[in-house]
Amino acid sequence: MVMSYHTQKVGTVNLFYREAGTSKLPTMLLLHGFPSAGHEFDSLIPKLEAHFHLLAPDLPGFGQTHCPEDFTYTFDHLTQVIREWLSDCELTHYYLYVFDYGAPIGFRLALENPQAILGITSQNGNIYREGLGKKWSARAKYWAHPTEAQRKFYESAFAPDTIINQYLTGTQPGTVSAVNYTKDIAFSAKGDYAKHQSDLIFDYQTNVALYPKFQAYLRQYQPKLLAAWGQNDPSFIPAGAVAFNRDDPNTRVELLDTGHFALETHADVIAKLIIETFDPD
Repeated sequence: MVMSYHTQKVGTVNLFYREAGTSKLPTMLLLHGFPSAGHEFDSLIPKLEAHFHLLAPDLPGFGQTHCPEDFTYTFDHLTQVIREWLSDCELTHYYLYVFDYGAPIGFRLALENPQAILGITSQNGNIYREGLGKKWSARAKYWAHPTEAQRKFYESAFAPDTIINQYLTGTQPGTVSAVNYTKDIAFSAKGDYAKHQSDLIFDYQTNVALYPKFQAYLRQYQPKLLAAWGQNDPSFIPAGAVAFNRDDPNTRVELLDTGHFALETHADVIAKLIIETFDPD
C-alpha cells in the first residue's frame, strides 16, 4: 500500500490527514503531539499498514490543517473537530495511538464514547500527575497567576532551538534525523502560530483537571493498553507510564532508551510492540 494524503472540510476547518492500509482492517487513529503534526508517524505507518487501517490527522493549528481566524484553540475544541471528522468518516470503532497533546484528545474521545475504543497505545501520552516532569510545576504557577510577560516567555517553546532540543534530548548522538524537526520549525514560523500555541499551553490545565476522569475510564473499561515510553523524556517521565498499571490490569509497559519523540529512534521497536499487543490476526 501507498500512503495517501487528504483534506476534508470539518465545519470551518480544513482537516489534513494521512491514510494507509485497507479499510477492511481495524482502524488505528494516530494523534500527534506538540510541536509536530501527522508527519511524525511517517516512519511508523509503513510498518503497520499490513495490520491496520491508519489515519493520522494534523490537529487544528498544526501542520497542514487550516482553521479560520476566529477558531478557538482549546483542547475541548480540538477534540470536537476530531470527533466530527470521525463521525463524517463513519468510524465507529478504532484503536488509539496517543502521544503528548494527542493523549488528552484521545482520552476525551474515549470518555465520550468508550465502546468505540478497541485498544490504546500511549507513547509518552500522559494522564497522571506523577508523569509530569519538572517544567510542569512552573506551568501550574502560570495557570494560577497568568501574566502577559509569562505568556511571552512561553512563546520560547516555539523557537527553533527549543524544538530541536525536544527531539534530541534523551537520545544518543547521531540517531535523530533533522527531517521532522525541520518541518516543525517551518510550520512554527507561519502566521499566528505562536499565539494559537500559547493558547493551548494555557489551556493544558484543563487536561490535568481531567486526569481523574481519564483514570476512572481505565478502571471501568480496562482496555488493552500499551505504554511504550521514551524513558529519558523530561516532559513526561516514566512514572506516567508505570501508573497505567494502577488503573488498568490490561496494561503492558515498555520503557525505551530514548527521549520525547520516541518514534525518531524506535519506530521498529514500537511497531513490533503494537503488532504483538493488538494485531487481531
